[in-house]
Amino acid sequence: MAAPDFPTSLPAFQQTFPDEAACYAYLEKLRWPNGFVCPACGKAGVPRRTAGRPQVLRCTPCGVETSSTAGTILHKTHTRIVNWFWGAYLVTTQTPGMSALQFQRQIGIPYYQAAFQMLHKLRAAMVRPHRDRVGNKGTHVEVDEVLVGGRTRGEGRGVHHKVLVAGAVEVRKGKDRESRDEHEGGIPIPGRRYAGRLRLCAVPDRGGETLTQFVDENVLVGSTVMTDGWQGYDKLESMGYDHRPVVLGGDPDMAEKRLPMIHLAFSNLKTWLNGTHHGVSPKHLQAYLNEYVFRFNRRFYPFNAFNSILGVGVGTVPPTYRQLYDGEWTHPTQGCCATGVQVCG
Repeated sequence: MAAPDFPTSLPAFQQTFPDEAACYAYLEKLRWPNGFVCPACGKAGVPRRTAGRPQVLRCTPCGVETSSTAGTILHKTHTRIVNWFWGAYLVTTQTPGMSALQFQRQIGIPYYQAAFQMLHKLRAAMVRPHRDRVGNKGTHVEVDEVLVGGRTRGEGRGVHHKVLVAGAVEVRKGKDRESRDEHEGGIPIPGRRYAGRLRLCAVPDRGGETLTQFVDENVLVGSTVMTDGWQGYDKLESMGYDHRPVVLGGDPDMAEKRLPMIHLAFSNLKTWLNGTHHGVSPKHLQAYLNEYVFRFNRRFYPFNAFNSILGVGVGTVPPTYRQLYDGEWTHPTQGCCATGVQVCG
């Protein structure tokens, strides 16, 4: 059985998820869309339930108990599942996102550390494993890099602690007949160019090996790739891409004119990081890049993002607070960070 459509208003959300039993039932449908299957014996069937423990399912043939939250981002959580659902709703439907302090206040969580961990668990579920590469034959993809981070004081001229971020974004053209079903909440104007899917990854340098690896793992071979004239992209043509470098001569106005979509994405990213979060630490930057990409790629249908984040979260191993605090946790992503060329977490 497929999960029900996501409610598109606060009153409808409250009616759909009035209590913990409703939330657990919804989570079960995401985890077992064709009905419960015991992870111990592998047999399907209607599980037995225990009064007062809506999350526990007991297999009828073998008697093994299974929690509907086991192996998900809610694994061993001490926070009520209703609060988790409210948190997922706020994170996925509010356009500017939320800081951990705002999240703590809205959900009513007593400790900032718990809110911080909940947000990072939700961000861990924003990266779908084995997601498709952007672009296709005949599609233009703009690729570039940007430095992200705050300024330093008293450390000498030219010194900074910024992180280099590589990005790739599709350039699409609005269809002549595009309906609101395809783009709920905002329809691209027919004939006008607009940004499609986006990929962002924190990378250690602008070297050819790093940049070509990023493109190879995030952009479909055969796509038309637009870059600046930096020599780090010189191998793309031999890799099967229709590479069209643009010599910008260090002119920022020319960069925004010739590569407008990726520079718009970078500009909005910086505004979001500084405005909503007031800057982020390098070790957690990739998690925030993941959230920005998740929100950007679903900006035409934000309410569907709720199903997406819980659906991915069903098979996601979440970080502990200690792992986040010590920097032991590697924030998931696809691209250079997935193959060891990373600077974060």
